[in-house]
Amino acid sequence: MRIISMASTTIRPSLGCFSASPRFPFVSSRNLSRPTLSSFSHVNQSKALTVRRSVRCLGGVAESGNAAQAVTEEDLLKWVKNDNRRMLHVVYRVGDLDRTIKFYTECLGMKLLRKRDIPEEKYTNAFLGYGPEDSHFVIELTYNYGVDKYDIGAGFGHFGIAVDDVAKTVELIKAKGGKVTREPGAVKGGKTVIAFIEDPDGYKFELLERGPTPEPLCQVMLRVGDLDRSIKFYEKAFGMELLRTRDNPEYKYTIAMMGYGPEDKTAVLELTYNYGVTEYDKGNAYAQIAIGTDDVYKTAEAVKLFGGKITREPGPLPGISTKITACLDPDGWKSVFVDNVDFLKELE
Repeated sequence: MRIISMASTTIRPSLGCFSASPRFPFVSSRNLSRPTLSSFSHVNQSKALTVRRSVRCLGGVAESGNAAQAVTEEDLLKWVKNDNRRMLHVVYRVGDLDRTIKFYTECLGMKLLRKRDIPEEKYTNAFLGYGPEDSHFVIELTYNYGVDKYDIGAGFGHFGIAVDDVAKTVELIKAKGGKVTREPGAVKGGKTVIAFIEDPDGYKFELLERGPTPEPLCQVMLRVGDLDRSIKFYEKAFGMELLRTRDNPEYKYTIAMMGYGPEDKTAVLELTYNYGVTEYDKGNAYAQIAIGTDDVYKTAEAVKLFGGKITREPGPLPGISTKITACLDPDGWKSVFVDNVDFLKELE
């Protein structure tokens, strides 16, 4: 597979994130288990045209009036819910790529799926996970030449990994010199056995004791300033389901699990609201989540209409046909949507 990055000053074919350096280009994949829906139905073609015109104004009145705006939202909501979406991978930066690969493979049981070096852009990527990229949620690590440390910030929470035996995994991590920040034990107020560890760069991982699962890399936890606002946004703009919520007044926080399938079978987004905290420092270490879609144009319309900000307008990348769009949620967390069919062609 050939994938080339795009510098901020030189136009090149790329699957990168289109943000300022340090870079974190990405690769994506799709799950082919469901049929694609690349367009509205025949009877909704005229409504689709109305969508194109009306979504320029978030929540505003469509050109043909309030009634047309209501139809627009209904069509977009229906399309988003039926779009073929899956969390593809999560991207973040590390200070020593070989050290991190060694820790993830030896302590967490991941496989190094592939690695690529882009010397002209001065960065290297490594893709790790528990299965192929076309069917599993994976990690993309980025090492920028000469940068050995990043600020993780207070907004990023942790990654979740499901394991058969938390205690044995923790013992292995200790034997390899890993840092355990929470010893194995039942979660407060529940029965699930968990533990917390940190990788060499300080990223936190929650180990969850679970039976066999097709998706061991199962969570990305991010903190948000308004949980109800975030839930509505991810339901409407991203088409995710609210799987469950849990309030913990003793420790003054509430969580919401959002995703495209059950927690025990798919990767999910864990949103955490800490009582009274509305903003977080995001640092410069964590980058983004990539999600597959059947249509980046309609995806961008939905994001705009339901309160998100488009940071890269939808369309093909220069030099290649792969279409993407990038956006920010109401808290400023970044996601990139990649056209499913286009990316399969890239893999070929």
